[in-house]
Amino acid sequence: MTTSTLTESSAAAPTPARPARPQYKVTGRRVLRSEWAKLWSLRSTWITLGLGLLFLVGFGVIASAHYHSDFAAGRPMRRDDANATALSLSLFGTNFAQLALGVLGVLVSAGEYSTGMIRSTLAAVPRRLPVLWSKAAVFGLVALVVATVGVFVAFPVGSSLVSDTPAALSLSHEGVVRSLLGAGLYLGTVGVIGVALGALLRSVAGGIAVLVASLMLVPGLVSLLPTSWQDDISPYLPSNAGESMFALTHDATTLAPVAGGLVFLGWTVLALAGAAYRLVRTDA
Repeated sequence: MTTSTLTESSAAAPTPARPARPQYKVTGRRVLRSEWAKLWSLRSTWITLGLGLLFLVGFGVIASAHYHSDFAAGRPMRRDDANATALSLSLFGTNFAQLALGVLGVLVSAGEYSTGMIRSTLAAVPRRLPVLWSKAAVFGLVALVVATVGVFVAFPVGSSLVSDTPAALSLSHEGVVRSLLGAGLYLGTVGVIGVALGALLRSVAGGIAVLVASLMLVPGLVSLLPTSWQDDISPYLPSNAGESMFALTHDATTLAPVAGGLVFLGWTVLALAGAAYRLVRTDA
């Protein structure tokens, strides 16, 4: 009787259920962490950010040293150097750094399309748009920090080289800190535009071509137009509006820093909107 009871009890005992696998929700923070990890896992990130920082500091120091050399030797100043300041000389490398950061932005987004990794990314984040916002936010922040560090390193060095020339300026001079912060913000936003163009065109070559054309080629073509047309168009081009963010002085042909920043922000929003539309409407 006892054996039978034990047997029935054993048979009636429920088998322990296997622990259920934890369910992971796709949240904004997790998408950001994913994009952060992907960004730093690429060798091109370290190389291109290093080049951007080198361009900012290196070309700024070279321009300042060249100006000082001409002044010390009594050579006549070139037209571009006649009104140069320690700030403009220190930020000479901005044009080169914007290419490095913009190209890396294109690689961050378009690179996934060229390798096919974007399909895995969108399978993990079916809503799609958080992927674009996270890429833009992560790389924009990284580019902003690198650029800001670069300009605040370039200016003290460049300023010390031209301290005994008419171009001398100190960090306490009115507008200098604002200009340096504006330069860092401009370069960080260029990185965001690069991400947007890469996602919009889904081609590394195409994204880089449009980036270079919009920042460097189009202003040159506009300069061939009649003067009255130039005055109406030139200040609102992306590169010219962005440069007004960190220019120390302004005239009737340029925008004020705030106005230039708003125009440049408008171009950035337009590029992101185009990328978002294509991401939602078409397959990867």
